[in-house]
Amino acid sequence: MGEVILIDHPMIQHKLTLMRKEETSSKDFRELLEEIAMFMAYEVTRDLPLMPVRIKTPICETEQNIIEGKALVIVPILRAGLGMVSGLHRLVPAAKVGHIGLYRDPKTHKPVEYYCKLPEGISEREVILVDPMLATGGSAVDAITLIKQKGGVNIKFMCLVAAPEGIKAVQDAHPDVNIYTAAIDECLNENAYIVPGLGDAGDRIFGTK
Repeated sequence: MGEVILIDHPMIQHKLTLMRKEETSSKDFRELLEEIAMFMAYEVTRDLPLMPVRIKTPICETEQNIIEGKALVIVPILRAGLGMVSGLHRLVPAAKVGHIGLYRDPKTHKPVEYYCKLPEGISEREVILVDPMLATGGSAVDAITLIKQKGGVNIKFMCLVAAPEGIKAVQDAHPDVNIYTAAIDECLNENAYIVPGLGDAGDRIFGTK
């Protein structure tokens, strides 16, 4: 069974509280999301493999470590996941970026796919799938399935806020995928929104509320 890693650093919790506030502007919401994504990326990339290389410092030659293998891939679930990409890119600027487009049917609350574009060589890269919210888990489950169908095998899912229902859905469908989150909230309401949550992340990022 995949692990659920709660990243509860005080700075992340502080910034997430500011994001949750109803009066937070879209500008501040976007900036806070980018900052939290960068902080979380330190933990998500903690186990990246290293390899030794010989270099010359101003003092002497030495053997030091760099990340081994091909650049990792960041895959946002459109549209809200886009708000996390820049934060991850600040930490890993060489990362490739794929895109998966899913929207939630307003009646069934089920995800509907409309776009999928991933970099070549996905099977040889670590993939970090990102979305601010893990609510029902439907979008995350379908996105992970799409990545696997394209050859992805080393996949992590990263979100800001997760509901227990969404965690269970991902673990049941993809027990090999670890979930990284900054908060595990109480539940989903009758409209499948996370409680207390932070509202519709996409609307708050892009000012379309």
